[in-house]
Amino acid sequence: MRMNFPAMGKISDEVLGIFVPIFIYWIYAGILAVLETAFPKYKMQTTEQQDEKNLVSRSTVIKGVLVQQSLQAIIAALLFLLTGGANPHHVHAAAHAAAGGGTGATASACRYIIQFATAMLVMDTWQYFMHRYMHQNKFLYKYIHSHHHTLLAPYAFGALYNHPLEGLMVDTMSGAISFLVSGMSPRTSIFFFSFATIKAVDDHSGLWIPWNPFHVFFRNNSGYHAIHHQLHGTKYNFSQPFFVFWDIILATYYMPQVDHKNVDKQK
Repeated sequence: MRMNFPAMGKISDEVLGIFVPIFIYWIYAGILAVLETAFPKYKMQTTEQQDEKNLVSRSTVIKGVLVQQSLQAIIAALLFLLTGGANPHHVHAAAHAAAGGGTGATASACRYIIQFATAMLVMDTWQYFMHRYMHQNKFLYKYIHSHHHTLLAPYAFGALYNHPLEGLMVDTMSGAISFLVSGMSPRTSIFFFSFATIKAVDDHSGLWIPWNPFHVFFRNNSGYHAIHHQLHGTKYNFSQPFFVFWDIILATYYMPQVDHKNVDKQK
């Protein structure tokens, strides 16, 4: 088994799969930081309220996120190494499409859609039940998951602020299992995990911007997740990062009307 690491100045899909989602995390968090400065009325809580309510400093959050991302990079490298790199079926289909096989191109597009949908469902299922158990088990909540909930008023770059063990058990494991079950290639994983990263950062942004497409297409969004981070909401809204069907099926869904007018009233 061999990883196709960079050679002759070319960056491999595996290396991009490891590092692009990490770069995307900080780039998108930075964009949201600019937006919250430009549109302060869309912040669900002011910066002063965030600093007052949150039990951990921003510098500590940054360090914690960097630790988790380091562990995430190591696990991703091991995963690519153990799976031997690109999926041979994926390579064959791509070669056929490049040679002008229209049917192959259509089949490849369908395959990507199925892989994305499968990975999303698997990730949501793993994270819902692991996240909910982290709340139900008093030991796990007190010593592990409570780290994440020191952010009572979350902000974008705190999305991955967790205890390292939770980062491994919930985030990293859900990503690894999604990758394996869906059968996606390292190249496809670049796009999937970048999208999942953007979604997670947006959900923790503390912003409710009416024209945000995530609020249009997903009921699982920044308003939904902000409720979970409040003391009265810790028994609800365990789903992450895409859908809410497990919350609805298992009666843990709670989402009152949220819009920018409500946000204004909170200030």
